[in-house]
Amino acid sequence: MPNWIGPWEIGILLVIVLVVFGPKRLPELGSSLGKAITGFKKGLKDSNDELRKAVAETSEVDEEEKKS
Repeated sequence: MPNWIGPWEIGILLVIVLVVFGPKRLPELGSSLGKAITGFKKGLKDSNDELRKAVAETSEVDEEEKKS
């Protein structure tokens, strides 16, 4: 966490969010934020897996070409 964000700043931010969105919308916002983060992590993992697969295939092709 950055040094300029302390407990007072977090408290003030939470109060502002509560005033702007209201207590009824906070669970919805938390749920949608959690789903968005989960989707983002899944997308990163999938792209990382695809990249590793492509690198492995490329190295296999290079090894075959060297043997020929």
